[in-house]
Amino acid sequence: KMDKVGADFDFSFNSIIERLGAPAVAVQIPLGQASSFEGIIDLIRQVAIYYNLKDDKDKGKTQIEKPIPEAEKERVEKWRHILVEKAAELDDALTEKYLTDPSTITEAEIRAALRKGTIAFNCHPVFCGSALKYVGVQRLLDGVIDYLPSPTEVPPIIGHDVKDPEKEIIRHLTSDEPFCGLAFKIVNDQHGDLTYVRVYSGKLEKGSRVLNANRGKRENISRMFQMHAADRNPIDVAEAGDIVACIGVKEALTGDTLCDQDHPILLERPTFPDPVISMSIEPKTAADKQKLGEALTTLRREDPTFHANYDDETGQTIIAGMGELHLEILRMRLTRDHKVEVIVGKPKVAYKETISGSAKNVRGKHVKQSGGRGQYGDCTVNIEPFDGNGPDGKPLPAEDLKDLGWKDGVAWENKIFGGSIPKEFIPSIEYGVRMAAKTGVLANYPLINVKVTLVDGSYHQVDSSQIAFELAGGLAFREATQKAGLTLLEPIMRLVVTTPEEFVGNVNGDINKRRGMIINSEQRGNTRIVEAEVPLSEMFGYTTELRSMSTGRASSVMEPLRYAAVPNSVKNAILEEVG
Repeated sequence: KMDKVGADFDFSFNSIIERLGAPAVAVQIPLGQASSFEGIIDLIRQVAIYYNLKDDKDKGKTQIEKPIPEAEKERVEKWRHILVEKAAELDDALTEKYLTDPSTITEAEIRAALRKGTIAFNCHPVFCGSALKYVGVQRLLDGVIDYLPSPTEVPPIIGHDVKDPEKEIIRHLTSDEPFCGLAFKIVNDQHGDLTYVRVYSGKLEKGSRVLNANRGKRENISRMFQMHAADRNPIDVAEAGDIVACIGVKEALTGDTLCDQDHPILLERPTFPDPVISMSIEPKTAADKQKLGEALTTLRREDPTFHANYDDETGQTIIAGMGELHLEILRMRLTRDHKVEVIVGKPKVAYKETISGSAKNVRGKHVKQSGGRGQYGDCTVNIEPFDGNGPDGKPLPAEDLKDLGWKDGVAWENKIFGGSIPKEFIPSIEYGVRMAAKTGVLANYPLINVKVTLVDGSYHQVDSSQIAFELAGGLAFREATQKAGLTLLEPIMRLVVTTPEEFVGNVNGDINKRRGMIINSEQRGNTRIVEAEVPLSEMFGYTTELRSMSTGRASSVMEPLRYAAVPNSVKNAILEEVG
């Protein structure tokens, strides 16, 4: 976004290195920035490339290459020296050349070294431009080809057996193996749903039927296209390594595995963050009611971070997403794309619960005797805080979390040995615990970041049943969490405000009033970049208020960061509100 007010290439490049710890290396630098931006300088080819930024319809078609301006030569020499030095570090064959005569290193050798380093995660080439004006977009796509690995250069894909998730299945990138692919994107338009599939092995043919391994359903591949922006090129066959768009897939959601019906496999799904905000939504008219259900289903298929469900208690449909703007965009899409008029309620924050301490040997016992066969379930659990991180505070590997029974913020371990509870009842206890965690204990919000260990119990030869132990597990969990101490968690957002210097005082003061914490404040010319962490509950309507306090000259970006404990004064108000 080099044409944007406040754009600063040097600052952004350095922040990639300092904040992300990434081994960045610039392959381009901008010709000017903000209002003076007019093109890019290719450091490898050592040419200046000018674009026609005054004509919005040009869209990057006009590219004029010229020698590097005299005023830029010293700057280019500095960046070029860094680039060549980095390339020499990445390739032993270039090191000797660099030490003897750096000028003999060719463009092809620099590109080859950067490609080698990129594939090994030893460098990250950095480009610049303007997506809005199509400046540098073509060069970026060339960079994808020059530096990123082709499908043949990545390791074989590892999946799991559908019936035995512990069993690994390896598929190589070859058309001779059974077909498997990942549905990574779903787009709805006037012609129907387009499901984008990356083919990891085998062939996908037009007119074939494949298995959706996640849903256990068969899917039809009616037509296939190779996409070029908005243009569709019909094809009959897609082979390993291809990315295609399919029509006819009805059940798949983003992240589902499509595979050969006779050789099922489950590929690892992408992980998506939980929603942090929700609101009620209802159709304006009876005619909109059916259309609303269909539209929400379509939006859920397209966007895995969007949730929608029906609340039986209130009779309302609740939609949830990643922020106020996310829900507003979805509401607009319902009206614009699906022609559904809706009434929306006030947004609500998606709080969560957790424990503040530990509790040991807490018993949950469900006994019922009322004539005939009774019910008997008895279990004892320990509970402790656990957030999925190791002792160093870093997230544990997925395999380690899997071994710990980590799912939906709850870790589960069975330490019963010797038959105090028959093994067929253990899954029922775990299910009861997880169901109790989903509905919460303090205020009916999901309870997360706990580890539950089953340590003891008893059973009755006649009266014990799956449902009895499920209820006992829920009772033990609720009792244990209350003994451990319960607290409320709220979503914290990362807020970045770009404001003229004269409004910094207003912006900072407003952030403090919203229980926010300013993390960083950087000056770029006459502009100030303020980075803060702020509770989502305090941020409703912030964009409008920011415009007002800055006479429309400040802007902000906000994204979910983490969950943190709610202060007691705020917690009490929330608990009173939910009753």
